[in-house]
Parts: sequence; structure tokens; C-alpha cells
Amino acid sequence: MNGLLVLDKPSGMTSHDVVAIVRRATGEKSIGHLGTLDPMATGVLPLLLGKYTRLAQFFGQAEKTYTGAIRFGFATDTFDADGEAVGEPVVLTKTLDELKSLGAHFHGTMDQVPPVYSAKKINGVPAHKLARAGLEAPVKAARITIHEFVLTGLAEDTATFAMSISAGGYVRSVAHELGQMAGTGAHLSSLRRTQAGVFTLAHALTVEQLKTLSPMEIEARLPHPRTLLPEMPSVTVDEQLAGRLRNGMQVNLPDFSQAPLVKVFTTPTEMLCVARRIAGTLMQPNVVMG
Repeated sequence: MNGLLVLDKPSGMTSHDVVAIVRRATGEKSIGHLGTLDPMATGVLPLLLGKYTRLAQFFGQAEKTYTGAIRFGFATDTFDADGEAVGEPVVLTKTLDELKSLGAHFHGTMDQVPPVYSAKKINGVPAHKLARAGLEAPVKAARITIHEFVLTGLAEDTATFAMSISAGGYVRSVAHELGQMAGTGAHLSSLRRTQAGVFTLAHALTVEQLKTLSPMEIEARLPHPRTLLPEMPSVTVDEQLAGRLRNGMQVNLPDFSQAPLVKVFTTPTEMLCVARRIAGTLMQPNVVMG
């Protein structure tokens, strides 16, 4: 099965667990997810199936949107509710407006230190594996952009929020740093991804739905391939040009206002490759689907 499946991941599952479920439901062995969700988190998890896994490199910079809650009073070693408490509890005395004032710091482009318990790799090894083995895991700060961070409510020691953040950004780190600024410590107590790139919960199937559908029914619910990577224009080529592209040869395609990358199809739904502009209308296949 080839395409992109959007799943509404439930809490308590790793992204790896979800991949295993999708393999059983679709019969497709080649599956890769676009952007890990922590076990505690729920929501939009796009997965590439079959030969579409070759397109993963083009989805790397997709912005993510979340809602969730931050509990003040103590930090945890993982920066979320799955971790162990760090330090003595401190009672939150700040109002919602005061917390909003502190939260205004988290807007725009900044350097962010990822959690030690994260998928960030250190010399090829995920930081969380080093941390759980008791080894030092010196994660480096990464340049990220927070497009929106709004605290929407406060009930006792827990604030709700909405956030849009660039690829590679950690919501857990924002919760942790906000707790430090508030003087109480804090951790992420719940998280739901509502959008990843162009994909929203409206596109998503639940795990329960997935288990009731046949592979053919699942395939019928996949987004149309021409809607994927909407920043790239689409073109349909004849068999002569398709043959040249399959063999890695350069071809002339229509001018798409100098778009650097173009999706090339042989039928309305069959994607052949992604081609990169060399000069003018001359294009070189970059990723051939086979």
C-alpha cells in the first residue's frame, strides 16, 4: 500500500507501537512516521506507507499545532507527567495574567535545549537511551520558532494552552522553562497534536477505526497523492518522458514559476518522482518512486 495515512494516536502508545498496528491493519511492511509523539501525547500522527516513505525528507519542516496543559508546582526529569518529580513542591501563587506575561517570552525564533529524555541523537544514539542507562547525555540547543503560545486558562495549579511550533521544537521544554520562570517548577501534564503541516484531526483515523477497516477501505481513505506536499506543483507526463525520468535522465517540464521541486505523475494518482529544477525548465529526478 502506497500513500500517507493520518492517525489520531491514543495516549499510552509509542509511535513505534502505532507503526506496528498499522502494519497489521494494512499488510504494508514499509512504514515511517513523520514526527514522533511521546507516549503520553495524543493526536495527529502522519505515516508514510510503501514507496511513499521515500518522500519523508520533504516533510521535515512541517509546523505542528498543539493544545495541552501545564502543571505548576514541581518539575520532572522528563519534563512531562511520565517522569519522576525533581525538587520539593512549590505552591503556585501567580495569576493567569502573570503567567501569560511570562509566557510572552516564548514567541519567535530562539535557541531551545531539548529534554534529556528525547529522541535527539548524540553520536548516533538517542539521548533518552543514554539517560536511561545512567550515561551523560549532553543535548545541544536547537534553533526553533514558536509561532504562537497562548495560555487559555488556569485551574488551581494547571494552565491550559495552545501552541504552534516549528519542526524540532519541544513543547515539554517550554513547559519546563515556564515553570522555572514562575519559580515553582512545572511539567507538561497533557498534550494533543491538532495539526501537522496541512494534516488535521479531520483527516485522521482512530486506532479503533483502523482495526475495523479492510486494507482496501483504508487505502480508499488515504489523502489524494496530489494533495501531499502542496508547496510543490504537480505535472503529468507521457510514457516517453516517464521512461527518461525512471532512468535518472534530465527532461524539460512546463515552467512552474521557477518552483525548485515538482511532483511528477504518470496518471492522475500515480506519482513517479519528485524532480528538482536544474535551470529554466530543465528538471532532474530527485526521488524516483519506482
